Amino acid sequence: MGFLKRILTKKEKSIQSYSDFWEWFTNNEDTFFFVVKEHKNIESDFFSKLSPKLNQLKKGFFFLTGMLNDNTAELILTADGNIKNIAFAEDLVSAAPNFDNWKITALKPSSDIKNVSIKMDGFDFNKDNLNFIFNENKEFPDLINITIIHDNYTENNKSTIINGTYIFLDNYLGELHFTTIIDDINFVPKKNIDRELISIDKLKEFINWREKEFTEKYDGVMHNTDNDSYVMMEAELNSGNMLIAVINKDLLNWDSKASHPWILVVEIEYDGTKNNGMPNEETYQLLNTIEDEIIKELTDFDGYLNIGRQSADGIREIYFACKDFRKPSKILYKMEQKYPLLHFDLYKDKYWQTFKRFE
Repeated sequence: MGFLKRILTKKEKSIQSYSDFWEWFTNNEDTFFFVVKEHKNIESDFFSKLSPKLNQLKKGFFFLTGMLNDNTAELILTADGNIKNIAFAEDLVSAAPNFDNWKITALKPSSDIKNVSIKMDGFDFNKDNLNFIFNENKEFPDLINITIIHDNYTENNKSTIINGTYIFLDNYLGELHFTTIIDDINFVPKKNIDRELISIDKLKEFINWREKEFTEKYDGVMHNTDNDSYVMMEAELNSGNMLIAVINKDLLNWDSKASHPWILVVEIEYDGTKNNGMPNEETYQLLNTIEDEIIKELTDFDGYLNIGRQSADGIREIYFACKDFRKPSKILYKMEQKYPLLHFDLYKDKYWQTFKRFE
């Protein structure tokens, strides 16, 4: 009886790596396939088992499933539009073995416009009631800024219309394009538009053209920071604490900012209560060590430009402009595990408006 009890209470192997996850999935794939095909108890017999295993790898994985045909189920692993998690979803899928009855997909794919129709709170979202216009900006010519026009958009229902349209675009353009290519989306009532509307089924072609144009324009553009000049800025905050920043002046004046459109902001918390918001000497050395670790991984030669740093109110901020978002998200995730007081944000800002205050 004791032997049987040990068998029944034996814990499953903890998921520590992509290979661990796929080994676990392989051991259960037949059961999961049956659950999805029969469309019975999917939540309890599949989702509730899959989710904890993914969370053991990293929080922020989402998933969708369904049948592609009678013999093949699809599992889509998605970041749900979170830039910081896209690379991890892609890497997890790249590590997947081949399955006879499963197709494993990274990120929600794009769909034919004919197959995309969303219903939400009594409103339809489809090619017949959605249009767009492109907002050209001479000061920032590389921005992809569009205005979406839904036939029924008003100030009273704008929250529903915006949310429904985002879901529509996510399905139509695909998660990667919707999340990474469009810089800004606005919404206005149809009655306020005095220009010719463009049918939403032209949007995919339009953003692909603009992205190709952008890529060709900045292909190979790099910046060597070895001989750059830096400026130190000091200010007194309303609280009486100090703010000290060291910023690369040459980069702020660079005319090719859009070539490195992804902004990485690293925040490291420290105790500044006894020193006007500044770190003490020991903490200062630790902060510099952490910063040096990041700079060693993210070099200007590879397309990651260290803009500078700022210290104030117990927070050190370190700034980078990046050609790509995948490597920074992986490097900084590891750093977060190593240094619990470190956090980071990663977002698109082609013209570095983030650093406007330093100019």
